[in-house]
Amino acid sequence: MSAYPARSLSRVLEDFGHTLLDLLYGDPGAAGEIGGVGIHDPYDEQHYPERAIVLGVGVHGAEETGRLLRQLGALGATALVVRGPVEDEGALEPVVRETGVALLALTRGASWAQLAAMLRTQLAEGDVGEGEEQTLGGVPSGDLFAVANAVATLLDAPVTIEDRRSRILAFSGRQDEADAPRVESILARQVPERYLRHHEEHGVFRELYRGEGLVHVPAPSLGDEGALPRVAVAVRAGDEFLGSVWAALRKPLTPERERAFLEAAKLVALHMLRFRAGSDAENRLRADLVTTALEGGPGALQALGRLGLVGEPALVMAMGLVPVRPGPDEDHAQVTAERQRLASALAVHLTAVQPRSAVALLGDVVYALFPVPGDTSHARERALQVAANFLARTGDRTGAVLGIGSVAADPAALPRSRANADRALRVLSTGRTGRRAASIADVYVEALLIELRDLAAANRDELSGPLARLVAYDTRHNAHLVQTLRAWLDAFGDVMTASASVFVHPNTFRYRIRRVAEVGEIDLQDPEARFAAMLQLRLLGPGSGS
Repeated sequence: MSAYPARSLSRVLEDFGHTLLDLLYGDPGAAGEIGGVGIHDPYDEQHYPERAIVLGVGVHGAEETGRLLRQLGALGATALVVRGPVEDEGALEPVVRETGVALLALTRGASWAQLAAMLRTQLAEGDVGEGEEQTLGGVPSGDLFAVANAVATLLDAPVTIEDRRSRILAFSGRQDEADAPRVESILARQVPERYLRHHEEHGVFRELYRGEGLVHVPAPSLGDEGALPRVAVAVRAGDEFLGSVWAALRKPLTPERERAFLEAAKLVALHMLRFRAGSDAENRLRADLVTTALEGGPGALQALGRLGLVGEPALVMAMGLVPVRPGPDEDHAQVTAERQRLASALAVHLTAVQPRSAVALLGDVVYALFPVPGDTSHARERALQVAANFLARTGDRTGAVLGIGSVAADPAALPRSRANADRALRVLSTGRTGRRAASIADVYVEALLIELRDLAAANRDELSGPLARLVAYDTRHNAHLVQTLRAWLDAFGDVMTASASVFVHPNTFRYRIRRVAEVGEIDLQDPEARFAAMLQLRLLGPGSGS
């Protein structure tokens, strides 16, 4: 168990030091309790938690770093993290002494998003709903980093705790004693794909899933010099496989340490269950607060207060998955897990841009409250850019689309922003626009047509007038008058363009358009008649469904 409090800079350095973070200058012991994680954005007004540890994304050079240290010192921040190595770092030591803000360097190759997520996990307050800290086996309940350090002490070897998908949940200190593959795994917070394939091919996971004992894994021969052998143990709660603990060994475990490892796995299971329960409770609480805020009722102001979003404009983002036919191995639980994964990824992405963003999965849609402080005239464009950056990072495979609502100047306007975000999301989900992110202003006409189509369906409206006559004629005579009318309207009456679109000679097209006027009894010179025909084609005509 660590001697340092979970929310102290000393504890952060103990857990992340050597692998992710290096202390350049400053006194961790004098820093006090860390209040939260902030991300520096040079193009926006800054709002950091009290005593924040600030991630200086894109901050380079001693001059820029020194200027930011002084700004953070005036704001009462605890520490600044910049990408290492730092140019002319020696010039920053007096600035650190002057401001009292510790300076840390993030290891090259490590992800800012992963660091932000891991810091927020580490700095999370005690269990939801409990006023006093609980312990399990002498370790604070749910503190997986403390558990990893305890197990590493028992085994005299660096360890990682992984979930069922081989994602790194926590790791012990002394990872510098491990090997390059271990460091790569921690930096990515995920065991690399080549090692997962190697373990699968050699039956390592099969043995973990089915066995009760330790699994000894020889050093993989994948071209990595100095790779160490591993020993792993499954973490179970009854019949449920929760994950595993892996130790990198420079010397074999003694029989006593092997027994200690097996016993430690039982303690890890209790902590993983407590960690999961706390995360589930926090997710439910956050979803409730976001829901209350989006409803805009009497409790909206209080909910926004608890989310830290009172007193400034915001807009709603709505993210969904483009409907696809599920594969044979895909079930509702997998789709729900994918939505939750995307919700977590969106939360990390948005808080990197605007730390007070709030994200929750409500039903099938992920909603985000995105603050837009200051001048709101360009809020829509900025939100679209943020959404586009997120979708570019997640790739096309996810099928995610993001609708952007209108700016809400006060809590009462949030329901309208949500409704507009939902309208934009629905248009994007049809896949017809070719876009993955759009505001309601971008797709307003498409949204209006969908809503008119809904209204027509609710009223059980049927084709009537000229279009009904043309459809009946085409059915009886295997003709193409409806297609001809649609092409002519889409081309604004340009016969050459319209005929080319349906691959017929212009003279043939002219004959058909005359037959449209005759059979449909429609005056194509009347703008009202043209508009009515076009609207009916969009709403009720063949191929009009969304």
